[in-house]
Amino acid sequence: MQTEELEPKLNKRERYKARLRPIDYFKDFENIDFENLGEGDRLFLQDFGIFTTDFLEDEFTIRLRIAAGMLTHEQFSYIADVVEEYDLTVITTARGGLQIHGVDEENVLEIWKKFNMHGLTTWQSFGDNIRNIVTDAFDGRGVYCEIETYPIIMQMQEYIIKNPRYVGMLPRRVSIGISGNSASVTSFFANDLYFALAKKDGVYGFNVYMGGKNTEIAQDTDIFLLQSEVFDFFKAFTEAFYLHGSRFSRSKTRLFYLIEDIGLEHLKAHIEKEYGKPFESGGELQLDKKLFSPNEKLKDGTYSYCYQTDFARLSVKEMKDISKFASENNVEIRIGVDQNIYLLGLPDASTPFASPKESSTIIACAGNLCPYSFWSIKNETQYLPLSKIAEHGITVGFSGCIKGCGRHRHTDIGLVGLKTNNFGDTDGGARVFIGAVHTTGQSIGRMLFSMVPLVHLHKTLEVIIEIYEQSGYKNFEEFSEAILNKFSEEFLALWVLANLQTGKALKLEPTSSGFEYEKNLLKTNFGDVDFLEPIDEEFSHSVSALAKKLWTVAGEDPTYKPKINRVNFR
Repeated sequence: MQTEELEPKLNKRERYKARLRPIDYFKDFENIDFENLGEGDRLFLQDFGIFTTDFLEDEFTIRLRIAAGMLTHEQFSYIADVVEEYDLTVITTARGGLQIHGVDEENVLEIWKKFNMHGLTTWQSFGDNIRNIVTDAFDGRGVYCEIETYPIIMQMQEYIIKNPRYVGMLPRRVSIGISGNSASVTSFFANDLYFALAKKDGVYGFNVYMGGKNTEIAQDTDIFLLQSEVFDFFKAFTEAFYLHGSRFSRSKTRLFYLIEDIGLEHLKAHIEKEYGKPFESGGELQLDKKLFSPNEKLKDGTYSYCYQTDFARLSVKEMKDISKFASENNVEIRIGVDQNIYLLGLPDASTPFASPKESSTIIACAGNLCPYSFWSIKNETQYLPLSKIAEHGITVGFSGCIKGCGRHRHTDIGLVGLKTNNFGDTDGGARVFIGAVHTTGQSIGRMLFSMVPLVHLHKTLEVIIEIYEQSGYKNFEEFSEAILNKFSEEFLALWVLANLQTGKALKLEPTSSGFEYEKNLLKTNFGDVDFLEPIDEEFSHSVSALAKKLWTVAGEDPTYKPKINRVNFR
């Protein structure tokens, strides 16, 4: 066998880039035949904010890149006008941007031009690029803000946008978060690169975390940066990843896998070489847990209002109402990474217009607007105990597939919508995760149930929350750290099932640990429950048996039955 045959081969996307750089593909953008796209076209178009697939080739999605989620009311109103003119669908994203769905092939170039010629940009919002750089919705204005990050974000964005070296040319996408707040609306540890507020020698700056993704926590690199050093570090990081990131197996090209392959210290050495000077060791992380209210008082004495979207969906009327209000009252519009709209600068703690949903702590992926999702995730939120979730400020991430765009492992309760025939006819269900300590990036959620039929999801989550209510902890994350994470996943699953079986919600309070202790807890508290399988050596068989006993579905779900044959796959 020849030596070259033993060497890893470039993945398909890299082979296209080796033949034609995306920036050179753009030179002929005006002449693209959107009705007859090849595989290479579909890949290159992502670098300019246009997404389609070979099995949905006549439907397009356009994603707007909105730095720090900040929009003028004129821009917001203009987007609404375009959405209305072409009868499109718009949703907010978990990266503080807007995604436009339902674009027809004959209109895609025209709509793309309208956005990019009106002070907006779609560049590098998909594909192998540094994606929209995110921060907290209260950046620069909230009482917890020590460093305003928007100027840094604009420096970073201007450096990479339309830069021929980087447009579509990174080994894989890179998500970046930066927050100068000591308390943020949501966690940023799911990012490949996260600059978190820290303090060293009495000076505020940023600790650097790397290698996060939707299903993993970013690692502490033990690097502290002053505000003035972040941009230079960003440039060094980008070049190091460009030079040293893997371009072979597509499933192993994220930064997480580079760290897994060469080690964090080796990656830091690559970045330090580009940075040009030694790194300072990390400072003290400045992050506290806070449950934010719909109205928050800002630094300047004005107030904010969080307009809760319909699980990221926005109507044209809503957008126009928000734009008009912002214009008439001189308030600022921001899109939060929690998929909600923030209005900043209100004279008092008022509610300009009521939100349509209880969604402020729930992140829901695009659902049936995405070809990878099994179900209409935004509709399936009806299976959640929304009032209890809102009452306790419990964060929920709901993903439509294991890719995890709902960040289900970085929230108090995580859900993945899948399909199952474990409990009868093939139907919708959700994988359930709990226990993440996400505010400070200590741990991701653990899987509690591999599948709960949707018709049983409401009651199952309600029981979990009722058990939390018995604990006395002030928020679910503290409960997870102090209680849930002291027990094994199998025990917790059986504990919840036993409470479901008996109609109870018994308090959990660990005084010891280990299998025998957990087994005695079950026998002491649920002596009347037939676990169907012996639990002398393990819990898993009993979990499976009791789940099937409780959740086998007879007949159709009277509330909502997702269609198995999705009309999108035509």
